[in-house]
Amino acid sequence: MVTNVTNLSRSGLYDWMAQRVSAVLLAAYTVFLLGYLLLNPGLTYDDWTALFANNAMRIFSLLTLVALAVHSWVGMWTISTDYLTPMAFGKAATVLRFLFQVVCGLAMFVLFVWGVQILWGL
Repeated sequence: MVTNVTNLSRSGLYDWMAQRVSAVLLAAYTVFLLGYLLLNPGLTYDDWTALFANNAMRIFSLLTLVALAVHSWVGMWTISTDYLTPMAFGKAATVLRFLFQVVCGLAMFVLFVWGVQILWGL
């Protein structure tokens, strides 16, 4: 069996499961926020701030950030391994795939840290 060192998951089954679980969490967060916005039509900045000052909402948001990072990583890894192939790009495919994955990983990390700073005011 060939193992790719840039795949942070264990197997295709784990990737599939991570993608589905993270998608459910992202959907739940979206439905919650849309419901909150619809049920509070005259939402003010103070109301919005109070929502995110609640630790339960911060934890829900943090879990959603983690789910977004996992979902993004699995998706971008799949795209890179499916489309950045030697058949399409020749010998440069391995280097190109590695650089693509590094850029995606760094972008996800920076956005995750930024999200944590916004949520927890660090």
